[in-house]
Amino acid sequence: MNYLSEMLKLPVVDSAGERIGIVNDLGIATGEVFPHVTSLAFQGPGKTPFMISWRKYVERFDDDGVYLKMPATDIRFSYLQPDEVLLARDIMNKQIVDTQGMKVVRVNDIKLSASGENQLRLLGAEVGVRGLLRTLHPVLERVVVAASRAVGKPLQEDIIAWSYMDLLERSTQTIKLSVSHKTLGELHPADIADIIEQLDPRLRGQVFAQLDTAQAAEAISELDDDELVAEMLEGLSDRDASSMLALMDPDDAAALIDELDYEKAEKLLRLMGVKEERAIRNLLGYEENTAGRIMTSEFVALPATSTVADAIDGLRKLDEDFESVYYVYTTDPAGALTGVLSLRTLIVADHDARLNSLAYRDVVWVSPDEDQEDVAEEMSKYNLAAMPVCDENRHILGIVTVDDAMEVMNEEHQEDLQIAGMAGAEGGSGESMHVFSWFARRQYWLLVWAIASGIIAAVLQMMGGLGSYFIYPMCVMPVSLLAASRVVSYVRNYYLEYDEADDEDKPYLAFFLQTVLVGAVLALVIYLCGQLVLGAAYSDDVLASASAGGWMPAAADPDGAVNALIGAARMLSACFVCAAGVTFVSCALSVIYLKVLFWRDEHDLNTSGIALSVSAVLIACVLYSVVSTLAVSMIAA
Repeated sequence: MNYLSEMLKLPVVDSAGERIGIVNDLGIATGEVFPHVTSLAFQGPGKTPFMISWRKYVERFDDDGVYLKMPATDIRFSYLQPDEVLLARDIMNKQIVDTQGMKVVRVNDIKLSASGENQLRLLGAEVGVRGLLRTLHPVLERVVVAASRAVGKPLQEDIIAWSYMDLLERSTQTIKLSVSHKTLGELHPADIADIIEQLDPRLRGQVFAQLDTAQAAEAISELDDDELVAEMLEGLSDRDASSMLALMDPDDAAALIDELDYEKAEKLLRLMGVKEERAIRNLLGYEENTAGRIMTSEFVALPATSTVADAIDGLRKLDEDFESVYYVYTTDPAGALTGVLSLRTLIVADHDARLNSLAYRDVVWVSPDEDQEDVAEEMSKYNLAAMPVCDENRHILGIVTVDDAMEVMNEEHQEDLQIAGMAGAEGGSGESMHVFSWFARRQYWLLVWAIASGIIAAVLQMMGGLGSYFIYPMCVMPVSLLAASRVVSYVRNYYLEYDEADDEDKPYLAFFLQTVLVGAVLALVIYLCGQLVLGAAYSDDVLASASAGGWMPAAADPDGAVNALIGAARMLSACFVCAAGVTFVSCALSVIYLKVLFWRDEHDLNTSGIALSVSAVLIACVLYSVVSTLAVSMIAA
C-alpha cells in the first residue's frame, strides 16, 4: 500500500473477521514533517460514515483490507481534531502550493510509507501523470509506464514532499502544517505573486488572507496583470487596501491607484496618512510613461557642506522600509543638485571630510516630463543604479531606481515581442515547444489554404459543374498567402527599427513607394516562375495556343484532349497572374498596417503580430479566391 488511491475502497474487518465497512479516507495530524496517519474514516452499513483512531484500533493492513484489533461492538468512534486534515477530502484533487518549485499544482494522488504492520506515514503529493492514471485505474498506469519504458522515455513519479506543501482550500490556513515548513508568508514577494497568478480566482482571496499587510503590499506590487491587481484591491476592505498601499513604495502605489476608478482611488487616498497621500498625489500629477510617474520621492540629499559623518548618521536614521539607497546627493544653499556620492565613497572616506570635496559634480539628471523609455536607456548607458529627476532649477523631485528602469525595459521588450508575433510563447524564447501551439502560430496558413480550396471547389461546382477545376487555384494559392504573411513581417520589423523624433512626420509616403516597388518586383518574379512551371508542364504548341487564346478545332481534336490541355494551361497561367496581382496589392496595402501600428502605439494599445499576420493572410486569401475563381470559370466557359 504505497498510495492513498490504493487504500480507498479496501474492506475494514474487525477482530471477529466481520466486514464492517470500506475505507473512504485517512486523517493525519499536520504538525510533523512526515505526519502519521491518526484516523481511519470508513463507510459502514447503509453508507453511514464512521471515524476511529488509527493507532488505537488498527492492527494491520495489506492489499486485501484493513484489520482491526477489536470486535465491532467494542469500537468507540471519534471526531476529527483541530490539527487534523482528511487526505481524500482536503488534499486529493485540490490545488496546493509547491513552496520549493514556486508553483501551483493539483494533487492527483498521495504517497504513503508503511513502517511495521500498522504504522503509516504521509510522504507527499503525487502531482504528475502517473498519479492521474493510477486514480483512473492501476492497470492503466502499469500499461502506460511499461509503454513509456519500452520507447526509452520512462514515466517518472512527480512527488512533492509534505514539508514543501502549503494547503489552500478549506480552513486549513489556520492549521500549522509543519514546524519545518517554508509557507507562503516566508516566500519572496515575487514568488507569491507568481503563485497568485496561477491560482483559480476563488482561491486567490484565501491565499491573500494568509499574508500580513506588509507581505500583501510587497506581493501585490509584483503582479503584472493590471486587471488582477484591481480585482485583488476590490476584494479588500477600503481601510485594509489603504493601509496596504500606504506601506508600498510611492511609485508602486501610484501605479496601482491609477488602475482604480476615480471614486475608489479618492477614498483610498483619503484614508491614508497625510505624508503618504501627498507623495502619491504628486506622482499621479505627472503624465503616464514619464520619469515623474515612475520616480520615487524617497532619496537622500544633504547640503554639500555636510561631512561624511553627517551622511552616515542620516542613513542610520532612515526607516527600515525606506526605498533602497544607492547614492547620496549634495545640494547648494538654494537646494539645487550639485553632486553625487556612492555609498562606497562614503564608507572609505574620513568621517570629517566634506561631501563637496568628494562628490562627483558632472551629475546626469532628467526632467519629470522625460519619456520613461529614454530614462531607462540613459541609466543603461551610464550604468546608473538610480537617476535623479529634477525641475528646471535642478531641485531634486525624486529618483528613478534601477528596478523601475528594468521594468520599463521589460515592458518595452514584451511589446516588441507581441508586435513581432511572439508574445506569450513558452519559455520566453518566442517559439512554443508545443506542436499544436507552434502550428497555430506559424503554420495557420495551411488551414486557411485548405478551407479556401474547399470553398472554391464548391463555388465552381455551383457555377456549372466546374468543381474539378479547383485544383488550379489551389496549387497557386500558397504563393499569395505566404507573400502576405511575409509582408506583415517586413512591416513589423520596419516599425520596431524605426526611431522617430517627436516632431517628425510619419514616413508613410516613403514606405508606400518602397513597398509598391517591392510588390512590383515580387509580382514579376511570381509571373516569371509561373511561366517556367508552364514551360515544364506543357508543350510549346499547347502554350502557343493558350497564349493566343484559341482552341483546337473539334475536327482536329475529336476526343478533346488537346483542348483540355490548352484549357489547363490557360487556367494555371491565369492563377499565377492572379497570385502576382494579389501579392502586389498586399504590398501596396501594407502602409495601412504600418499606420495601425503607429496609431495603436500612440494610444498605448498593444498589437498582436499574430493577429496582424492572420488578418493580412485572410485578406489575401479572399482577394485571390475571388479573382482566381472568376478567371477559371470564364476560361472554362
